Amino acid sequence: MDLKTTIQKIIELAGFGDFSVDYDKENRKVSIFINEGDWLKDWLTNFSHLIKLLAKKAGEENVFIDINNYRREREQIIVDLARAAARKVLISRTEVKLPAMNAYERRLIHVELSTRPDVKTESQGEGTERCVIVKPLE
Repeated sequence: MDLKTTIQKIIELAGFGDFSVDYDKENRKVSIFINEGDWLKDWLTNFSHLIKLLAKKAGEENVFIDINNYRREREQIIVDLARAAARKVLISRTEVKLPAMNAYERRLIHVELSTRPDVKTESQGEGTERCVIVKPLE
């Protein structure tokens, strides 16, 4: 049984009726849409973990899971935060410390602001306290 079929079966067994699963093997991305209301948001982390375990067992390493566009929406929030921080830095001419983020989210900030000639970014801190500092270029 392939990964997509396995995921569909688990979603069916969980009692969901209105859903779709798309698996882009080349880009190692699984997109799942479950139309079952807002309560599903509380379940997303556990469900994502389960799908990653299934993918690993199927020999598919480093699969990106996006359920109900949560990942895409989170990425957009991070990019918007980066842009807002850059604007604040330019107005105040002082550095802005962003909240602690995981490595992927910090990378989104660095990439988003890397093309700007007026600010620079650097990561600071250790472990779960690591964050991005946005600074004005002098």
